[in-house]
Amino acid sequence: MTDPAIDEAQLPKSRTEEYIEIYQKVEKALDLIRPGIQMDGGNIALVDVEMPAGKVVVQLSGACVGCPSSIMTLKMGVEECIRSEVPQITEVVAI
Repeated sequence: MTDPAIDEAQLPKSRTEEYIEIYQKVEKALDLIRPGIQMDGGNIALVDVEMPAGKVVVQLSGACVGCPSSIMTLKMGVEECIRSEVPQITEVVAI
């Protein structure tokens, strides 16, 4: 995973194997919902997963920017999809 010459204690706590596993699960969950968002001319990118808070930060682009429905899509679509796949996640926010 990491270079053996690197002292693991010096790495940020949020970049542990558990963090990486959760990050990958969130990305896979986004892959499930991304095609629907893209069909409407938008897109979504994973920016960060803040653990242990369980907060996912995403960036919406394309038609999602400024769309009045994007908040509903984020909470009722994206957040629900991620939370069903990754129970450790409690919130999804967009930047």
